Amino acid sequence: MRERLVEDRQTMADDFAAALGACARGDRKGLRFIFDTEAGRLIAVAQRIVRRRDLAEEVVQEAFIRIWKSAHQYTPERGSARGWIYAIVRNRALNMLRDGKREDLVTDDHLDMLQEAQHVEHIMASWHRLDQNARLRECLSTLEETRRKGILMAYVGGYTHGEIAGRLKLPLGTTKSWIRRGLSSLRECMA
Repeated sequence: MRERLVEDRQTMADDFAAALGACARGDRKGLRFIFDTEAGRLIAVAQRIVRRRDLAEEVVQEAFIRIWKSAHQYTPERGSARGWIYAIVRNRALNMLRDGKREDLVTDDHLDMLQEAQHVEHIMASWHRLDQNARLRECLSTLEETRRKGILMAYVGGYTHGEIAGRLKLPLGTTKSWIRRGLSSLRECMA
């Protein structure tokens, strides 16, 4: 049993060396063999280093390009073919960390929040763009900030009362009454 295991390991080592030799000659079957045999484990190694699956996949993709282009540099005297392949992946992952080029990807929820914040800022900027002497600006400035924001979100941004309540983290009834009272105050002020 032990002899069989040693034979299997030697055969696999020979297979990786042969695959690298094929890559060095421009034979894509060698690269395909390495990919089919080791890609999953290579991604796991990279992921342990960079801590994100998407970046690990990128590391392995870059590593396979490097393997393809540099296969002629492999020499069996310096170590196993499989070890050489893993060293490339490990080095690519470490280089990604060192270079600081890891992109922090933004989740869809976070992107929505960022876009929402920009939209609310745009709405509030419309109030600041009003002429300094405009009666509407003067009347809006008399309102408490949250109420002013709610009115501007409704009438400039087109948000529903429910959307405003959600964005301002207020109960719907409170939001509706603040907007209603704010509009009443604006009417009185403008009259």
